[in-house]
Amino acid sequence: MRIGFGYDSHVFDAGRPLRLGGVTIPDAPGLRGHSDADVLIHALVDALYGAAALGDIGSHFPDSDPRWANADSTLFLRTAVADVRAAGYEVGNVDATVICERPKLRPHIDAIRARLAEELGVSVSSVSVKAKTNEGMDAVGEGKGIAVHCVTLLLP
Repeated sequence: MRIGFGYDSHVFDAGRPLRLGGVTIPDAPGLRGHSDADVLIHALVDALYGAAALGDIGSHFPDSDPRWANADSTLFLRTAVADVRAAGYEVGNVDATVICERPKLRPHIDAIRARLAEELGVSVSSVSVKAKTNEGMDAVGEGKGIAVHCVTLLLP
């Protein structure tokens, strides 16, 4: 078995929609980034690639490449899953923590888990997504953006 850890963060950009885990969160400012800035999927892709020792999201989808401008990050996730499978692994489970002061994510967690499970090809019981605040500490705690920590287990 292999374990991978991923992290990503983005600042808010009110001119964009907020996408988390492949789900659009209504009535919330989006995030700044080269692609759709889905911070949850970006952290998950890094965890998957890390677990399989296949690099990181930037080596596969560099922000210097215009092909990825405004790209749907679920494409990155599908590609990472295919790459992990080609390396001889299957996704066992995912555990992610989304850190933000706003928006409140509890109403969206089930939809996010279901979407990620679908993209990963696992049951929803294998995908955990938690939402936490940073209690006012640092830029995330001041409400300037969102950060995500993600761990995944790959099985042979």
